[in-house]
Order: sequence, then structure tokens, then C-alpha cells
Amino acid sequence: MTTTATPPVPPLGLAHDPGPVPLLPAPDAEIPVLGRTAPDAGRDAVVAHLREAAHQVRRRSIQTVHDARLGHVGGEFSITDVLVTLYLHAMNISPEQVAGADPERDRLVLSKGHTANALYTVLAAGGYIAPEALRTFAQPASMLNGHPARSKVSAVEASTGPLGHGLPIAVGTALAGKIDGSARRTFVLLGDGELQEGSNWEAFMTAGHHRLGRLCAVVDRNRLQQGARVTDTNDLEPLADKLVAFGWHVVEVDGHDHGALADVFALVPDTSGRPTAVIAHTDKGYPVSYMRDQVAWHHKVPTAEDVAVALAELDALAHPNEEEK
Repeated sequence: MTTTATPPVPPLGLAHDPGPVPLLPAPDAEIPVLGRTAPDAGRDAVVAHLREAAHQVRRRSIQTVHDARLGHVGGEFSITDVLVTLYLHAMNISPEQVAGADPERDRLVLSKGHTANALYTVLAAGGYIAPEALRTFAQPASMLNGHPARSKVSAVEASTGPLGHGLPIAVGTALAGKIDGSARRTFVLLGDGELQEGSNWEAFMTAGHHRLGRLCAVVDRNRLQQGARVTDTNDLEPLADKLVAFGWHVVEVDGHDHGALADVFALVPDTSGRPTAVIAHTDKGYPVSYMRDQVAWHHKVPTAEDVAVALAELDALAHPNEEEK
């Protein structure tokens, strides 16, 4: 049963102390604060760190959706690997930079704002918000809304939710950085179904025209949208060719391969001076068997049994050599 209590301290990274907030049930374990990869870490160590972070984020986020009785866990699972790679390795950002409003920090705009739970959970793993704050997700007076709001969470760079708005915001942010002569980069994470919004193509055209080389758009190419496959709704292909025609440097990558993602993000900005589009091939619900590539899991609340199966599968995949207790 949900109880009402005040978090022991104002959660780190929230805009203000929200006062008493109804708390969701405690998870089987709070997500550990893993932080960034070490600056001198080798590739194997980086991949291992990011893989463990993604494992912990998925474990925690499915419990949050179950307890809150709302969320978009399928799409959240498809972008988890991208988010952990950006926040815990690739981006020039830290909790200290956010708290100090460092103008040179990299920015990320989560255009598919309905997957806010994944963003909050990654922020907790990175030390931007307290892990206990996740127990307030979508509760009355919580700072952790169902869609991210920049007025409520310091690490959120843009309030998003209406699809087709995130890329235009990111283009403006990147253009401001270019005018400032700043080295900061702007990343934006979009859903592939979202690319059916015409505002995105105006933004793609504008970014290419202004050669916003420090802008990187990541397309979560999970091939599913609400209620249908993208190909059945409005086929995007040939997506890469279209983006090239709009003046972008395009890279296609396995969106669940942390090493490949880290390599791609390390090459932003591209030497050509063009903005970079990363088409990240993912599966909605990855890697849970009953959820993977299933359109029903765009917006669906898992049962207690669903959660138990998912946790068991996630743990087995993350630690395959551990003996069963």
C-alpha cells in the first residue's frame, strides 16, 4: 500500500523541497549511484561499467512503472543503453556542473518525454538525483512528473512530452552554442515514430543549413510506435538517405552495444562540420523476452508476475556465471 511520508532530505537535483509527497513502495533494492566511468578506464572497463548501469536502471525502472501504475516501460528499455552511455561516459556533464550551471556542460534533450522514468533512473545512477526520489515518480506534488520538466529537476534541460518539439529545442540550443563560440555539445533523443511530425524535418533542414556540428540527434529506431509498427503508419525509409539529403552526417549503430555507442559519441562533432544523426537500432522492451519487440508494451503496466520474470531475466543476463542460490 502507498504511504505518505517526507523524504529524509530534499532529493539532490530537484528544484526545491516538494514537502510531503506520497511514496511508492520500496523496491527490492535502491539503485546504486554508479557515477561516471573512470577517465583512464580502458574499453573493457567502460563497457562493463555501462552494462552494469543499464542492468540496474532497467531493474529499477520496471519496478517504478509497476508501483506507479503508469509509464512507458517498453520505450524506456529501448533507450536505456543510449542514456547510460551518454550520462555516465560520453557527455561532458556531472552533478557538480549541473548544480553550478556550468555553461560549458553538454546538454541532452529527451524529445520522447513519455520515457521520463528512464531518464530519472539514469540520473539517479549518475548521482544527479537521490535514488530515494524515484519513489515519488508521478505522485502528487512530486518533482518527477510523467514527462520531464526543467523547472522541477535541475538536470532536465527542456520540458518535453508533445512529440516533435525536442529536436527544434535542441537546434536552438546548438545554434546558441555556435553563436557563443562554445565547445559544448547538444544531444537529443527522438523516437522513430516521432519523425512523422513535420516540425522535425524543418529542424533537420535548419540544423543542416547552419552546419550545427556540435548537435547530435539520436533516433531510437525500435520500429514501433503507439499501437502499430512505424512501417504500417508512415514508413520512414530510406531514413539515412533522407537525413544525408538534409545535410547531416549519419551513422547507424546497434543501440544496445555500449562500446559501439561510446565510439560514435566520441566522434561528435564530425570533422565535416555537419550535425550528426545516430540511427540507433534497438528493440522496444529489450532484453525482456515477453516484452521485446511487442507493440503492446508501448504503454502498459506490468503485473507483479511480469516484474518477477523481468527481474529474473535481467539478473541472469547481467550475471550469467553466478550460481543459483
